[in-house]
Amino acid sequence: MRSNHTKRFSLLAIASLSTLAKAAPQTRSSSCIGTISSLSDVGTAVQCTTVNIDAFTVPAGQTFNLDLLEGTTVNVLGEIQFGNLSWAGPLFEVKGTNVTFNGNGQIWDGGGPFYWDGLGTNGGVTKPRPMMKIEISGTLSDVHVVNAPAQCFSLTNPGPLVVSGIIVDDSQGNYPNANSDGLPAGHNTDGFDVSGNDLVVEKSVVINQDDCLAINRGRNIVFQDNYCNGGHGISIGSITSNVVVEGVVVRSNTVVNSQQAFRIKTDEVATNSSVSNVTYTDNVATNCTSYGVLITQSYPASLGTPGNGVIISDVDFYPGSTFLTATSNAVMVAVNCGEGSCIGTWNWSGLMTSGGMVGPMNNITVITGYTQ
Repeated sequence: MRSNHTKRFSLLAIASLSTLAKAAPQTRSSSCIGTISSLSDVGTAVQCTTVNIDAFTVPAGQTFNLDLLEGTTVNVLGEIQFGNLSWAGPLFEVKGTNVTFNGNGQIWDGGGPFYWDGLGTNGGVTKPRPMMKIEISGTLSDVHVVNAPAQCFSLTNPGPLVVSGIIVDDSQGNYPNANSDGLPAGHNTDGFDVSGNDLVVEKSVVINQDDCLAINRGRNIVFQDNYCNGGHGISIGSITSNVVVEGVVVRSNTVVNSQQAFRIKTDEVATNSSVSNVTYTDNVATNCTSYGVLITQSYPASLGTPGNGVIISDVDFYPGSTFLTATSNAVMVAVNCGEGSCIGTWNWSGLMTSGGMVGPMNNITVITGYTQ
């Protein structure tokens, strides 16, 4: 026969289990559909593996934050706007693994004209950035962003991610406003800032005033079939210290009216970093206004005194032809390497350039197949 002490222990254990069961989050179920029409709906909706987002306005100074269950499908069904306030941001953040995020072409409006002053993140009013902080694996498709206050997409995927059919339209920022002192009002409006591995960005459009793509770190990155207009082109960097970029393919993209088409930029003072195995193939760039191709190790200066703390190796414009035209006062190709820091085999036989001036080729002896 059990003692009273044992009985009391059993009753307490049962009560504890009952309490835990009540406190446990709702389990995932195919019949569970969460709907978000305001931020107050988020906590309940993310307990489901189907999340539908209706049109609503995110209050100023708050982040629309989705922390999703594994395998969640998100369907955006209406326009998302953000209240205007000078603050750090981000405006939207999503986390999760094996996520299917369907933007369905619905607009996300960042309210850029409220913030734009021609200074970007270099001064003036504080601008929330990034606008869209993406920390998922899986797929992100058909998201339409307009008027990002500053940098738009930050991609730091925890696993393989395909980003497809994105539109970033900051074209209103091409024109001066009352606060920009005659300069284009939009500034530092990067399309995609990447710090991740196993990433594909494809079939997307970026109209902005800074890098269409900027790869800050990562391995196995493909940027293909995209259209970049008006910004600073497709960039690796700027590369800081203790960073690795390896295995980048830039393929079948169109770049128009940009300061430069293709750029690798490493900080003059950076150390212990590397950029390797970069391939450009079947791209077309027209009307480059400063440089067609710029590889420099003197960033932030374009052609300053280069450092040699970053090793750049095996940069190819091959196979497949990349056609590039520059304006008459622009430089078609400039390479500014630190002594001994650009190494390996660089096959540039697929690079065809015209229209601009001949640029310097400093501390570089490994390029074959191309003559300016």
